[in-house]
Amino acid sequence: MDIILEILKQDDAKKLYEFELENRAYFEKMVPDRGEDYYHFDTFQIRHNALLEEQRKGQAIYYLIKNKNGLIIGRMNIVDIDLSRQLGFIGYRVGEAYTGKGIASRAVQLLLSIIDRQSITQISAKTTTDNIASQRVLEKNGFEYISTSNQEFNMNGKSVKFIYYKWTV
Repeated sequence: MDIILEILKQDDAKKLYEFELENRAYFEKMVPDRGEDYYHFDTFQIRHNALLEEQRKGQAIYYLIKNKNGLIIGRMNIVDIDLSRQLGFIGYRVGEAYTGKGIASRAVQLLLSIIDRQSITQISAKTTTDNIASQRVLEKNGFEYISTSNQEFNMNGKSVKFIYYKWTV
């Protein structure tokens, strides 16, 4: 499947909200619940505007992963950008109907090919010990394993730890 990355825009709010609603149960199996308020459009719009403001200030870059027909099939971001250290932190999620198709791997590959290497030369990532698919995506794209935390925490009834990765130009 051909995919594209598009920078998040104001007029993406409604379709992104629908994507999040459609995939809520699936995403909540892997990441902490965002809270009921997140799924009310008024609150979602406020948060969407906050993301756009972070992006405008250069603190983050938010992308939508779309198929060739323009349908949102995932999201990807670089957050907590520190230009003095040329560092950012990656995050991504792909809708349930599109998992297992290599979408996340291709999206990370695309991101790494378009990233402004003058501004960001290192990207950190973390995932959980039970998210083998995310570990594979990172490793396939040249992220180096750094460490596994010593602290376990409970997420969705499972005891997990964080695994940390780093990509460097």
